[in-house]
Amino acid sequence: MKNTIFSTLKYLFYISFIILLILYLFPGSLIGYFLYGNLGKQPDFISNPIGTSINHLVFFFYLSILGFIFRSNQKKFINSFSFLFSISIILELLHYFIPNRAFELDDLYANSLGVLLAYFILKLFSKTRN
Repeated sequence: MKNTIFSTLKYLFYISFIILLILYLFPGSLIGYFLYGNLGKQPDFISNPIGTSINHLVFFFYLSILGFIFRSNQKKFINSFSFLFSISIILELLHYFIPNRAFELDDLYANSLGVLLAYFILKLFSKTRN
């Protein structure tokens, strides 16, 4: 049973990571295109004062939780804090160079904060569990 759960989490992590790469590296907003027919419009799934950056925080939190949980079973660099934190920064910095994309400092902070929150929540959970 435990192996099935970790296997499912592993595939979910890798599929989510591939989706993240496609969405981040595509020149324009694929989600904006599918929802609004406009590659230039970013979707705002959750209305809030920081705008679309909340989407970044939520997705990087989700991806990091999956990676850290999966990492508890297998020690791989791709699931490590260093990798996930670095990729959260690198992907946003690449928006300087990708056509129809824009680097946004708020998105960079949201990406990093998503990884940090996941890391600290799981650390706190593991300490209280032990």
